This record gives sequence, C-alpha cells and structure tokens, in this order.
Amino acid sequence: MADAEEAGTIGEVPGHTGAGPKGTGERRGVAWLVCGKRSKWVVLALWLVAIVLMAPLAAKLTDAQDNDNASWLPGDAESTQVLELSEDFRPEQLPTVVLYVRDGGLTEADKAKIADDVAAFKGLTAHGIRGAETQGPVDSDDGAAAQVFVPITMDEKGWERIAPAVDELRDVAGEGEGGLTVYMTGPGGTTADFSEAFEGIDSTLLFAAMAVVIVMLLITYRSPSLLLVPLLSVVGALFTAQAIIYLLAENAGLTVNGQSAGILTVLVFGAGTDYALLLVARYREELHRHEDRHEAMALALHRAGPAVLASGATVMLGMLVLLFADMNSTSGLGPVAAIGVAVALLAMLTLFPALLVIFGRWIFWPVIPHYDTAEPTETGLWARIGRRIAVRPRAIWAATALVLAALSLGLMQLRAEGLSNADAFTDTPDSIVGQSVLQEHFPAGSGDPLYIVASAAQGEAVGRAIADTEGVVDQSIRPAAGAEAEHEGRILLEATMDSPSDSPEAKDTVERVREAVHAVPDADAMVGGNTAALLDMDEATTHDNILIIPLVLLVVFLVLIVLLRSLIAPLLLIATVVLSFAAALGISALAFRYLFDYAGETTDFPLFVFVFLVALGIDYNIFLTTRIREEAMRKGTRPGVLTGLSATGAVITSAGLVLAGTFAALATLPMVAFAEIGFAVALGVLLDTFVVRSILVTSLFLDVGPKVWWPHRLAKEDGTPAPTPVSEPALRE
Repeated sequence: MADAEEAGTIGEVPGHTGAGPKGTGERRGVAWLVCGKRSKWVVLALWLVAIVLMAPLAAKLTDAQDNDNASWLPGDAESTQVLELSEDFRPEQLPTVVLYVRDGGLTEADKAKIADDVAAFKGLTAHGIRGAETQGPVDSDDGAAAQVFVPITMDEKGWERIAPAVDELRDVAGEGEGGLTVYMTGPGGTTADFSEAFEGIDSTLLFAAMAVVIVMLLITYRSPSLLLVPLLSVVGALFTAQAIIYLLAENAGLTVNGQSAGILTVLVFGAGTDYALLLVARYREELHRHEDRHEAMALALHRAGPAVLASGATVMLGMLVLLFADMNSTSGLGPVAAIGVAVALLAMLTLFPALLVIFGRWIFWPVIPHYDTAEPTETGLWARIGRRIAVRPRAIWAATALVLAALSLGLMQLRAEGLSNADAFTDTPDSIVGQSVLQEHFPAGSGDPLYIVASAAQGEAVGRAIADTEGVVDQSIRPAAGAEAEHEGRILLEATMDSPSDSPEAKDTVERVREAVHAVPDADAMVGGNTAALLDMDEATTHDNILIIPLVLLVVFLVLIVLLRSLIAPLLLIATVVLSFAAALGISALAFRYLFDYAGETTDFPLFVFVFLVALGIDYNIFLTTRIREEAMRKGTRPGVLTGLSATGAVITSAGLVLAGTFAALATLPMVAFAEIGFAVALGVLLDTFVVRSILVTSLFLDVGPKVWWPHRLAKEDGTPAPTPVSEPALRE
C-alpha cells in the first residue's frame, strides 16, 4: 500500500490508539524535525558531513592515548609524588631485565656471549633505550644465571614504546642456544607483554562487538536488510565519539588510556543497539496503525523518546559520577564513556530514525509490517507469561528474590584484592615465565626496586632505616641507577625486596618501609615504585568503591523519580537492581573460582561491574515501567503491567542479549581483568533481562498495584481489579 504522504495529505488515521499526536495532519514537535518529509534528508546530510570529517580524527585516538603510569595512579598518592619528583633526577624509566640461564651453570662461552650482548646493549638508543646506562651482568650465587638491567625511558605514550624497545633487546640477545635460555622480564618485559595484549584493542573489540550485533539483529529481526540501518548508525556514532574524544584529549586535557578506549567501543555498540531496538519495536507498532511512515516514526519517537532519553541520561550521569574517583584511570573513564553514550543516543534519535523513514517499510523484508494488521501484544509469549505471574504475584516475587539472595552468597568467594602479573594474563607470556625463573636464582624483587625520595642531609639515616626493615635486601640500597646524585637538596635511592614486587608480601614491605622512613626526623622521605603504586591503587580503589557506588545509586534514583513521578516505584526498581548486582557478582565469583580457575579479581572489579550493571541494567526497567505507566494512564495499573510486559518483552529480551554479547566481547582480550568484567556484566544483564525485569518487577508491580505510583494521582485509582486468573487450557492457547 502506498504511504499517505505520496498523495500529499496526512489525514485522520483509523485505528489510532494511545496518547500523543493523533494524525491530525499537524507536523509539529521535535520528532518531525527528525523524520519529516524533507527534514529527514537534512538530518542524513548533516550526519554524513560529520562522519566524513570525524572518521580521520577517530583513527588518531590510539595515538592520543596516555598510557604512562601517572594516567592510572591516584593523583595525590605517595607513589605518584615520588614518580613526579624522580623525574627531576632522571626521565621516567622502566628497567628491563635480560635474564640468561643454563641448567648446571653458565659456561665460559655463555659469559662471553653475555659480555658481547652488554656491549651491544650499551650502544642502543632507539625506542627510548638508555643503553649507555646498562648495568650488569650480575651473576647468581649458584652460577646458573646472570641478569642485565637495561633502562627504557617512558614518555606520554607509556607502554606503547616499551614493546618495540624490548623487541630490540631481544633481537640483540636472541633466544639462546645450546642449552642457554634468554628471557626478557622485569618491569620492562612485563609492560611489553601488557602492551601487546592491548595492541589492536580498538579493532578487536570493534569487530567482536560488530559480529555480536549482526548475529543478534539477524535473530531478532530475521531481516538481512534491516540490520544494516542500526549497524551503520552505531558505527557512525562510534567514529564521531572517538573523534570528539580525540579532540578533547589533544586540546582540553582529557585523559584517555587503553582501558577507557576499549570500554568506549563496547558501550557505544551496546547502548546504541539497545536504543535502536526499542525504537524499532515502537516504530513497528505504529506502522501497523498508520499508513504514513513519517507519522508512524514521529509517534514512535514521541512515545519511546522519554524512555530512551531517560536511559541515556542514567548511563551518562552514572559514568560522570566516576569523576569523583581518586584513581586517575577510573575518573578518566567517566567523561569518555559519557561522551560515547551521548553520541550514541543522539545518533539513535536522529540518524537512525531518519534512515528508517528514508528506506521505507521494505527495509523490514521479509517480515514487513503492513497497515491495519494486528500486533500480538495480547496473545504473544510475554502476554501468556504475564497472565501466569498475575495468578500469584506475591509468591512469585518472594520466591524470585529469595533465589537471587541465595545466589548472592557466592560473594563470599569474591577475592577482589588485586592480581599479580602472573595471574593478570589468560595465557603465560615470556616475561611471566622469566620472572618465575628469576626468582629461583635471585631475590624475588630483583629488577623492580622501591624508589625513595628523601632529604640529602638525612640520606644516611634513611638508608639505615630502610636496611633495618624486614623484607628489604640490605645490601641492595644505593642511589638510583642513572640518576643525579642530588637535586635541590634531595636524593633518590632504590632498594630491592626479597618478595616478588607484585605480591601481598611486597606490599606489606612497602608499608613497613614507609613507616620506617617517615619516622626519620627532617627526612621528608616518600616511598614509590611499582609495588608502592599497586598498594596506593588498592587503597584508592577501596575509597572509590565506598564513594562511587552510593552516588551512582542516588543518581539513578533521582532520574527514576523525575521520569516516573513516583517514590515507591523507584525504590522498588533500585532494590531489584541491587539484588541483581549481588546475584551476578556471587555467580561470577563462583565461576571464576571453580570454572575458569582465576586467581582473583582486581580491586576495581566490583566498582566497574556495579556502575555498568546499574547504569545499563536499569535501562530495561525504564523501558518496561515507562510503558506500564503509559498504559496505566488509560487502563489502570494492573492491566497496564500486563500490557507493558507483553509489548516490551520481545524487544527488551533482544536488547539484553545484544548488550550481554557486546560486553562478553571483552573476553576476546587476553587479560583476566577484562574477561572478568565482561563475564560479570554480561551475566548481570541477562539476569536483569530474563529474571528481574520479566518476573521480579512485573510481580512486584502487580502485587503493590496502584500504590506503586505514590504520590502521583495514579496511586489513587479506584482499585483496578487484578486480572482474572485463567485456566490452564487457556494459558496454553
């Protein structure tokens, strides 16, 4: 059937029901600016210009990443201050340990090779290698190993320049032969392996997320043509967001690192596709009621727009709360994620509907929604599920809550105390093997010392205090390699620990050393280094967990109050999301222990999972409850609950599967921390989709009834009767 606008009129459309514009022929409001007969082309043109201009800038985002240590550390931590002060003595650098090992002892030929390698190392200057400052070889007491220390200068690119530098050292030293084995380990070797793990993170996650979205859209829409529209829209949104973030990083001091850049891709794809699914579902409904696709889209935007905007606002505000975090890496993620979601929201409310209207109904082929055909909102699967819940809503929500609470007991298995380098990878890279071998022949902390900045006048006293501290190899205390002897009355010392630098025992040693040197009068001493940084990060993350989690809950609660104009409904929704979060974390902890055999979780794991689950998981409750409220205005609360569930069930399920799949794409990275976040968030989203939204919230709203809208006037309904229970044969129809 031809669209009505082809005849030049938009008249009264039979079959229209519901609130909002009623086909009066008036083309007013924001919705018409997006999908009007002429304005749709303007929207498309503006986006095409933006994408063409932004795509080249988006490609530069990787170059703008700031992956140096300061971009991850707490801003005012003692280790950060030492890092900044040590740059007065020498450029920031990482020592790479070149370890030579032969079972049974190094031969004279081995020692000659090592001497030749050291001479070659001293001539290297590429990629920040400070070859002239090479130290060693240092022989082990058992004569089976020797280690050489080669410093590499760090700059604003952080770990990105370390990998090629380590490759240069490996080219010189070779892999060893005739029984001699060579390892690249220590901070430089480990950082190079981290760098390689993050290499290509943007493209890896982009293609993984894209594959998930394509598969899920094909399953949802069963239309190969329709999936192209949300896919093109979300890719355009991603490029635009990356370009904006690049410009802010270059010109406004916005901090972007590998972590935030990777999560940006997942967020834009997940949130953007969710919004597209919701809008398409409402648009499809309106196409059954209206001949004019422009009017159908305007009504879809008018009705679905508030829920989409509220969802986007919740995610953006939740992300911006991260700005209050002490951890630089966490606070930097906030604006990056918020910008990504904002651009995704803008694209899905402008570019996406414009494209749908431009393509017309045929884009839904082979399941094309025709005018004046019925939608199965009263007879579909979700309608039948709703009628079953309506039989005993109180028993159902109580049992569901009890099961989720029982699952949350798995939290007792959560060990969010940080991961050692050996446990941080899903595989075992060369540097980790080398570190294990090194500990068999040298003090475990070799190559990754503590750095102590102190008053030169009290240097000897500080040195004695360090030497007397348990956990420090006393003969290792010396001026830091390559540093000036003194700078403005201060000195820089280094000390080796007898425990692995990333171990709990090493962190305990840092605390003892700090206590000892702080007690030296007038020394003004501070302790830094990688172990101290890990300790400070743990403390900062603990602070962030305590501060950020309640703030995110408060923000979400306020958004729900404004959206639903109620107090009871937001309280119930917040309670269900927190219960879902606890259950997801409990199940994840059990899976990490007994299924994946992970050693533990990073200290920021609960915070990231909470922020993503609450900010994103509340989406589905927003989609459901705004539809329930719309229907309640016309039918009453309890019938509105069933209509809302049946109308949104399919689209929310699809959206949940897409979002879960995009976060699961994080598991494509060879990093345990990313795999754990991806698993926990994906699991939590699935719980929200299939259990919390469809069962728990539905049964709660049915049980509480109109009072759920208090203090809004909807709470004063004249007791809309609960749906009449139906017989089992009827339920099976």
